[in-house]
Amino acid sequence: MTRGGQGLARVAVVVRAGAAPLWWLGVFAAGIGLLPTGVTGRRVGVLAGAALFVLATAAVAYGRRKRYVALAASAARAGKHDVLQDRAVTARNWRRAHRWWLLLTFLAALGSAFAVPAAAGLLLAGCGAGLWLKAAWLGRRERADEVLLWVRVDWLRGGAGGPAGERVKSYRSTGIAAGDAAPGGARKKTPALV
Repeated sequence: MTRGGQGLARVAVVVRAGAAPLWWLGVFAAGIGLLPTGVTGRRVGVLAGAALFVLATAAVAYGRRKRYVALAASAARAGKHDVLQDRAVTARNWRRAHRWWLLLTFLAALGSAFAVPAAAGLLLAGCGAGLWLKAAWLGRRERADEVLLWVRVDWLRGGAGGPAGERVKSYRSTGIAAGDAAPGGARKKTPALV
């Protein structure tokens, strides 16, 4: 980065980075959590887990939307010296920074299965599903506005609370073709060779 340029990470990629780990850890924890009968029994545990799944999905998908909208509305155009971070690097950095938190939540979900089978695992899976829905919502906004939203990498370091955390003051924007991720943070589809 030269002449005041910033390292920028895609907002939707950061949101989406936690979706797969939370989803799969939750599914595994729920599956393993069905083995013990627990204090409440499996039926109650699965029903409680289903309710928690729905609540977590909705809470994560709709949480902080006003903050995302406000930051997107005031986004400044990225400068020519700004460095756009690759999708894989952004996802890897997020997962590396949160690996211990993910491990601890997985172990807590497994441990809680002895009280309420599968419930905490389904809660984790709901958080993952909510992140996917939030990334898809961001992708629809990006397509509608024909811009991609970026956040400074240094604002994401040190447990900053994600791309809409208090440390984040503004977003940057680029054209829809910038970077290697599609709107919503998914991999860009490469055209098939004829």
